[in-house]
Amino acid sequence: MALFRWILVVALFTVMSAGSSSADVSPPINPQLYGGLHWRLIGPFRAGRTVAVSGVPQQRGVFYMAPNNGGVWKSVDFGRTWRPLFDAQDTGSVGALAVAPSDPNVIYVGSGEGLRRPDLSTGDGMYVSTDAGTTWTHEGLRDGQQIQQIAVDPRDPRRLYVAVVGHPYGPNAERGLYRSTDGGASFAKVLGHGEDVGAVSVVIDPNHPDTIYAGLWASRNGPWNLLQVYERYDESGLFKSTDGGNTWTRLKNGLPNLVGRIGISVSPADSKRVYALVEEPDACGVFRSNDAGATWTRTNSEERVCGRTEDFAGITADPKERDTVYSANTTTYRST
Repeated sequence: MALFRWILVVALFTVMSAGSSSADVSPPINPQLYGGLHWRLIGPFRAGRTVAVSGVPQQRGVFYMAPNNGGVWKSVDFGRTWRPLFDAQDTGSVGALAVAPSDPNVIYVGSGEGLRRPDLSTGDGMYVSTDAGTTWTHEGLRDGQQIQQIAVDPRDPRRLYVAVVGHPYGPNAERGLYRSTDGGASFAKVLGHGEDVGAVSVVIDPNHPDTIYAGLWASRNGPWNLLQVYERYDESGLFKSTDGGNTWTRLKNGLPNLVGRIGISVSPADSKRVYALVEEPDACGVFRSNDAGATWTRTNSEERVCGRTEDFAGITADPKERDTVYSANTTTYRST
């Protein structure tokens, strides 16, 4: 009798398991159904300027975002819910966030807004997490005050480049482009031109990680005065290194002689295709290079695409299509 009951239990368990397995297999979704979806707010409900956002390619539902004055937030369910990760830190001002491509547990955060305006909050350097945002270590560049972009080597999560804008209202030494080879424990300046010129952008060629592009920006505001602006367009510029940041060449052929803030993107589909969104003294433009920065062609000068370049010089190449590029300004535009 006991043997019969045992056989009956095993049989029932087998049937239930089979039913559960078949129920867990979701039917394929018709791609045409996505055509009716529109952009919508998914949170977190923290208003204000936001320039630091990152997904995790290895984990499709995981996203990080950091408002300029709201700390770091994380979603693990495609944006349905968000939780704060940064409330215990000394600053909530964030200008840059990067997840290491080779290790999604490693996250770098650069504090300070990195904008040019009289009403902004400064930061106190770099923060690093090695457990996907659960805990943080406060690292160097504490006098940089504004960090605008971080690029992590796709091969090595401990090797990174940091664009430090610097003091928003005056000169300071800790500004320019910095490199770390030990996960942020120490930094060395690899590109800069004195106490008035900071770095505002940096990208790594994903196919050739020793090739780096960086934008220098000589700009600051007078406190509480939107019209009191120091900007040296002749000292700003776009630079390239092919040896991991040891030596640099300024890129000029086809770019304006006088430039301000610069955004850069290298196409993962074709390393020779590079895009730049460039602020000029009285204009702005999108520029394209088909030879890895040797020459440039202006492709767009519409105010709606690049009109707030002094704040948001965001441009991103599609990872699969070299001709598709996105401009993230006050409105997002796409070119195909």
